[in-house]
Amino acid sequence: MALHTWWLYVTAVFLISATPGPNMLHVTVQSIHHGARRALASMAGLMSANFLCLVASAAGLGALLKASPALYDMLRYAGVAYLIWLGIKAWRAPVREGEQELSGKPARSLGALYLIGLGTGLSNPKLIIFAAALFPQFIDVSRPFWVQVAILTATFAVIEGFWFGMYAVGGRGMARWLAPANRQRWFNRATGGLFVAFGAALLGSRV
Repeated sequence: MALHTWWLYVTAVFLISATPGPNMLHVTVQSIHHGARRALASMAGLMSANFLCLVASAAGLGALLKASPALYDMLRYAGVAYLIWLGIKAWRAPVREGEQELSGKPARSLGALYLIGLGTGLSNPKLIIFAAALFPQFIDVSRPFWVQVAILTATFAVIEGFWFGMYAVGGRGMARWLAPANRQRWFNRATGGLFVAFGAALLGSRV
């Protein structure tokens, strides 16, 4: 993989990762409710999901999903159900009365935050298809395959981690503004609606 090819990959991933989606929404919400530091566990879960999907795609799962519409649909429906479940939970989340900050609510364990992040990241099988379509464009067949996969995966992780941090900081900045109960209620319903919308978009999409 030539250096200029790698820079093209960096540019593409940087722009794609910056786009708001379920992962970035999840990071923002967790940062608002639990603080940017505890949201690191959520980011670790999301990053683990990204890593698993990228490696699985490189190993051939992406091609298998393309060749087996039934398997892809099964994973897609599971992802839709999970995103809608997250949306319903967010919509119905309790609010705190008064001006106390959202971070004052009982905190989930780091393990729970990690697992929810992992589930959110794995809820979209299109990530595997995306990796299967993207990786071949930047891999030089005359050079070691897995070395290039490692470089592309590490690059993806660094860029995605950067944007996770940006969204987490932005979410933390919103926490004080969201202290009043009526704003919390509005935010819960807005984020719940967005998760459901992402699920509906996944349900209606075809790769």
